Amino acid sequence: MPGTNLTRDEAQQRARLLTVDSYEIDLDLSGAQEGGTYRSRTTVRFASAEDGAETFVDLVAPAVHEVVLNGHSLDVAAVFRDSRIALKHLRAGDNELTVVADCSYTNTGEGLHRFVDPVDQQAYLYTQFEVPDARRVFANFEQPDLKATFRFTVKAPEGWTVISNSPTPEPVDGVWRFEPTPRISTYITALIAGPYHSVHSSYEKDGQSVPLGIYCRPSLAEYLDADAIFDVTRQGFEWFQEKFDYAYPFAKYDQLFVPEFNAGAMENAGAVTIRDQYVFRSKVTDAAYEVRAETILHELAHMWFGDLVTMEWWNDLWLNESFATYTSIACQAHAPGSKWPHSWTTFANSMKTWAYRQDQLPSTHPIMAEINDLDDVLVNFDGITYAKGASVLKQLVAYVGQDEFFRGVQGYFKRHAFGNTRLSDLLGALEETSGRDLKTWSKAWLETAGINILRPEITTDDGGVITAFAVRQEAPALPAGAKGEPVLRPHRIAVGLYDLDGAGKLVRTERVELDVDGELTDVPALVGRTRPAVVLLNDDDLSYAKVRLDEESLRHVTEHLGDFAESLPRALCWASAWDMTRDGELATRDYLALVLSGIGKESDIGVVQSLHRQVKLAVDQYADPAWRETGLTQWTDATLAHLRAAEAGGDHQLAWARAFAATARTPQQLDLLQALLDGTETIEGLTVDTELRWAFVERLAATGVLDEDDIAGEYERDRTAAGERHAATARAARPTEAAKEEAWASVVEGDKLPNAVQESVIAGFVQTDQRELLAPFAERYFAAVKGVWESRSHEMAQQVAIGLYPALQVSQETLDATDAWLEAAQPNAALRRLVSESRAGVERPRSWRATSSPTPCRSR
Repeated sequence: MPGTNLTRDEAQQRARLLTVDSYEIDLDLSGAQEGGTYRSRTTVRFASAEDGAETFVDLVAPAVHEVVLNGHSLDVAAVFRDSRIALKHLRAGDNELTVVADCSYTNTGEGLHRFVDPVDQQAYLYTQFEVPDARRVFANFEQPDLKATFRFTVKAPEGWTVISNSPTPEPVDGVWRFEPTPRISTYITALIAGPYHSVHSSYEKDGQSVPLGIYCRPSLAEYLDADAIFDVTRQGFEWFQEKFDYAYPFAKYDQLFVPEFNAGAMENAGAVTIRDQYVFRSKVTDAAYEVRAETILHELAHMWFGDLVTMEWWNDLWLNESFATYTSIACQAHAPGSKWPHSWTTFANSMKTWAYRQDQLPSTHPIMAEINDLDDVLVNFDGITYAKGASVLKQLVAYVGQDEFFRGVQGYFKRHAFGNTRLSDLLGALEETSGRDLKTWSKAWLETAGINILRPEITTDDGGVITAFAVRQEAPALPAGAKGEPVLRPHRIAVGLYDLDGAGKLVRTERVELDVDGELTDVPALVGRTRPAVVLLNDDDLSYAKVRLDEESLRHVTEHLGDFAESLPRALCWASAWDMTRDGELATRDYLALVLSGIGKESDIGVVQSLHRQVKLAVDQYADPAWRETGLTQWTDATLAHLRAAEAGGDHQLAWARAFAATARTPQQLDLLQALLDGTETIEGLTVDTELRWAFVERLAATGVLDEDDIAGEYERDRTAAGERHAATARAARPTEAAKEEAWASVVEGDKLPNAVQESVIAGFVQTDQRELLAPFAERYFAAVKGVWESRSHEMAQQVAIGLYPALQVSQETLDATDAWLEAAQPNAALRRLVSESRAGVERPRSWRATSSPTPCRSR
């Protein structure tokens, strides 16, 4: 049941009327092993500002048995409709409401998710409430600014553990009675229950002691590297408490690795849920550990920014997520003893490329988006909300100064602890500490959409001495359909000068930091200097902008991109080349040539893996179809050569093995995959462990080498939840009409699959080298997608709307079919946005896939 859409106007009216004091929530989960429904009893105490007023409380439930308001039983049939219970004749002052209902376990990752582990056949539960899904478990006023205390009482099966926001008590007769929480929002309350495995420790500092817990299913316990997770967590406690000057605000800190999670993690107060794919069953590269650490630190930062101090309404979601992203990466970069001091390199090469792409879609929007209702926010967890917002916060820190920034944040936490705020509250605090007027900055950066382009304009004399240097700023037109106008912005940037040293490395010889504002900004500090080999605008990645290189710098970067001594300038140049490829300023064949010439010198494994993904996407989607097979052959040959040449047992070897498995195509290459899988051939140092086996199996299935019996046999080796997902992907990947029909029916015509399995089937269904086989499903997509959207929960419907859009059918026919559907179906704003974004993915490569440039990195 999707549930009624809450509008901002409704939330504001309810907030003006109500002050919520407390919730007492009693859940009977004793039948969870069998599933079905469970009894939910909620008593909420709240005050009304008016006598005789009316409002509503939120609840998604198949049955409501009792509604009692101020001692009077209400007619359930008269007051409960869809997901709202109408409340009339409130008393001025204190009111008490009790609601008794049967609520449903879900398999969609929303509300109270129930998962049965195929290893031990035990049920495992966890809640996921952001944005509006606490109402699937208990009756409440579902909006972030109506904070309250929460006391949970839970009856659970014998042998289970129950975890919530408050410390876990000793159960009495199978009943767990938790102490009330501090005042928090509904969406960060949590319950996790089941026979979970746990490891415990604590964070100790100057008399402070915070209990720490890590949980996972017993079937994953052998892989749980708890010490490494505790190390990152303690590092975060140390750094955040110093920078925020505010002690961790909750009684304990548990991290729970849970199955079939829809996101990376969720910042429930004191009980963070994290996708259990972060418990690595097989060897992964250091980049995976870096990403996991960033996720851990991101959620820990939310304990202050988001949980202690919470946005008033979802239009400030960006600030919640951007602050956590910025501070988590800053912690990795600067905390003493960090294993990932290069984290800004990873950010520049992955997160920001996400932001740049998102900002060029027809759905681009200001960072501070206009969120009119829940539908708006549910599709707004995007590259602008996270990555562009974090980039702009990094720019803000450079603009006001790091010390001034954190002093402002410290005052903000102290002033608004356990309350709700708007953006103006934070900017006001930063104005106090920095002395800067941030209103103009905010209007330019937060209230407008689109990207600026920065280009150097350099004049030299015959001796190579710079006689004039300026930075030109451009504001390209926004994509067709986007709201707003292009705008020039103030940028705080660094200009880096790089020259080749005696060892052939590009090293920075000079750095100038300045404010760029308006169309042209002179840089007199660089006049009179000898022109270096490379001039890099936005060095250190302080601002958010596309950067282009002048002709001389382009020549040196093209020849020496892999020779930068430091990882961040390399990453900035790689990112610029990728951005130019997406924009059609650099042909795919030239981008491939650039990558092949430089990737062997790239030491940063995260950058290497990003390049793997980007090359494959470019050749599959952006290349001239007549050249595509040539490009794939060049790339696949290169992946195998690098695999054989890589250091035995190292991260690069594993990354190249995965890249080869993703694209192997000739009979000889597929024979090698099969031999590696069978063990009849080996590559020194390469361990073909469980996850790598599945990568080989999925590719061999997609190319028709393995059939259903082979996939079933592999699943017998790995009868786990992960094995089930991989097997589902492999079955859907098979290149037969029957396999595609089976996959389509299970996802579109059925509604039984759990969220993670549905996602896996979709991933297998869409194979880039099966375009002709998939072509007939384009028409069926448009016939089905609106019905799917209207009948399923948001997460499940969004998987279908995005994942099954005919993105591989790059043709005018696909664009015309999309336009006709948008006109005829009249979808709501959220679905319209998702389909329009997918359409843009077809339109862009179609319009410039044949673009060719004789010189790599040549900009228009």
